Amino acid sequence: MRELLEVVARALVNNPDAVQVNEVQGETSVILELKVAPDDMGKVIGKQGRIAKAIRTVIRAAAARDGRRVMVEIVEHS
Repeated sequence: MRELLEVVARALVNNPDAVQVNEVQGETSVILELKVAPDDMGKVIGKQGRIAKAIRTVIRAAAARDGRRVMVEIVEHS
């Protein structure tokens, strides 16, 4: 899942080198933290969150095939 999220995010942003994905294991699910450059936040979120919602849907569907539960959080690089 982590690699898939990284590939999708790198394709969307202007600064692909700044893309980082951290995996946080929870009790019942996995949280993927997507970090992008501040200038690329709009490209990853999209108008009214449409791109972010699409990314989450793709990752959730891929995880469901493996019988896992994955959540995607988008955070800004500091």
